[in-house]
Amino acid sequence: MAHFLFVDESGQDHRDSPYEVLAGVAVENQDVWNLVQDLHASEERHFGQRYSGNASELKAKKLLNRKVFRLARQMESIAPDDRSDLARQCLASGDHVTRVQLTALAQAKLAYVADVFDLCARFRCRVFASIINDPAPPPPGDYLRKDYAYLFERFFYFLEDADQSSMGAVVFDELERSKSHVLVGQLERYFVGTATGRQRAGRIIPEPFFVHSDLTTGIQLADLVAYILSWGFRSARLTVASREELTPFVRQVCRLRHRALRPREGREDFTVWSIAVIPHLRARGG
Repeated sequence: MAHFLFVDESGQDHRDSPYEVLAGVAVENQDVWNLVQDLHASEERHFGQRYSGNASELKAKKLLNRKVFRLARQMESIAPDDRSDLARQCLASGDHVTRVQLTALAQAKLAYVADVFDLCARFRCRVFASIINDPAPPPPGDYLRKDYAYLFERFFYFLEDADQSSMGAVVFDELERSKSHVLVGQLERYFVGTATGRQRAGRIIPEPFFVHSDLTTGIQLADLVAYILSWGFRSARLTVASREELTPFVRQVCRLRHRALRPREGREDFTVWSIAVIPHLRARGG
């Protein structure tokens, strides 16, 4: 058995997003293609055509921004068949769109996102994330950032719990070439040069894959998760106001968490959730 962990991030520019999030969605290898086909069918069902492809990309900031919710509420709910046809017309009309078409497209976007996470649940996908509470930049150096280490720890626990022989492969959204080389070097030093990393390399293939997000459905899933957690997920340590309209999607994402029990803090069955809040990225004592 093997699982692909598709990874993307949100808020790294420290401009608009309230929290920086590194998110991953794990899909079992035998389910990847079936899930992708069902997601494509969902696009056609909600938008009357494939929304993604050509110049369009199913990015969370296009599907879930405040304007989408405002447009979706400006009229009563439109019947699904009519909504799909109007959404298709809206996508084809360019700047010459009607109020009802804009409303239908906005409602279709929200219905599609809800369907995405229903499909993820049906295919037993699991969500992993590191949410950074303090935006202070990480210290310079060649070592793997703390948010990546936390993400891999949770993924490793999931693989241990999944099956005795379960392996994991990590798939990243492609970065600038120089940044990709830096990340590959950091991963190698972590998985080969540290005792913890060597242990986790027994389950996680140390060399990642890099893909284009607009061509890879799994990365688009991770993008949705990262955005929803940044804007909607809150805990005692995350005090920035959330966007309440995202609450139903936050609930869907949280149902995809993995709960591991590990010896920790003097207990044999300490709960480790796959979504972790990290105080900061500074080194110990920083």
